[in-house]
Amino acid sequence: MLRFLLLLVLASVALGADFKPIFDGKTLTGWDGDPRFWSAKDGVIRGETALTALPKGNTFLLWRAGVLKDFELKLKFRIQNGNSGVQYRSKDLGKWVVGGYQAEIENKQGKVGFLYHEKGRKFLANVGEKVEVGADGKPKVVGSLGDKKTDFIDKGYYREKAWNDYRIVARGNHLEHWLNGVQTIDLIDNDPAGRALEGILALQIHAGPPMLVEFKDILLKNL
Repeated sequence: MLRFLLLLVLASVALGADFKPIFDGKTLTGWDGDPRFWSAKDGVIRGETALTALPKGNTFLLWRAGVLKDFELKLKFRIQNGNSGVQYRSKDLGKWVVGGYQAEIENKQGKVGFLYHEKGRKFLANVGEKVEVGADGKPKVVGSLGDKKTDFIDKGYYREKAWNDYRIVARGNHLEHWLNGVQTIDLIDNDPAGRALEGILALQIHAGPPMLVEFKDILLKNL
């Protein structure tokens, strides 16, 4: 019996028992966004706009049940058109607007997976780059994770208009993005004024033409 229990514990750890779901698959309990654009059904969060209902600017669905510090986040997304992203360690600016680190979501090979600073320093790390941000807030490419075309685009690291696995890891000032098991960016943020070591999680709908983005299997682990 003791051996069986030990094996059960080890199996649970191997399956990622420390990860906790933060979306119940049925409702937006714990989340806060403009109800004109965000809904939950059949295990999926949907962010959708139409010609008859377009946001005036970028709008977000905020997770209200906690604050991100050092963490690992896993989720699946699918985007049909438009532009989206996963905000983390971000600031709530009111009226469903946030600013901070954003893991890019876009239905475009070579772009999805980069790191952007919403309402801040803008482009920090493109796909395939290792970057250090200096104390002056300026990013500098210091290494490579591979050639954008041959190692990412040509190998199809992104599945167009299909479900994709996003993994985001933040430890102190070290940030990493992974898409379908492929690391897309690696960044060290040495800018004390611009970086964030904690903040909120949110999902984005970008201003622009009608769009649809979906999220599911959202799992969070504190490190």
